[in-house]
Amino acid sequence: MKRKELTCIVCPNGCPLEIDFEETPSIRITQIEGHTCDKGPTWAEQELTRPMRTIAGNILVENGDFPLVSVRTDAPIPKNSIFQVMAEIQSTTVKAPVSIGETLIKNPAGTDCNIVATRHVTPR
Repeated sequence: MKRKELTCIVCPNGCPLEIDFEETPSIRITQIEGHTCDKGPTWAEQELTRPMRTIAGNILVENGDFPLVSVRTDAPIPKNSIFQVMAEIQSTTVKAPVSIGETLIKNPAGTDCNIVATRHVTPR
């Protein structure tokens, strides 16, 4: 049996969690202590078995009133895909106009998310 300590990041409480688990071919959680809401155990299990993250970045814009548009993922992605997704974001250029919520990259690095704009960029 192993024990891992994590700080939950789901809500503002930031509960210190203590997770007991067994490593067989997969991870089996046996006990989670320290959470003050029901979200903590779900997050802890995901963090140990398949950690996910949302990411943000910027994409170059041609002929826009701003040279960059801020973007983010519209869903969490596997933590081990972050560098591939960021590489796609950094290698992409779009043309103005760009609208908030517009999908600029579909399924980057084969993930189940899209890269969406988080600001308007109008043509100059």
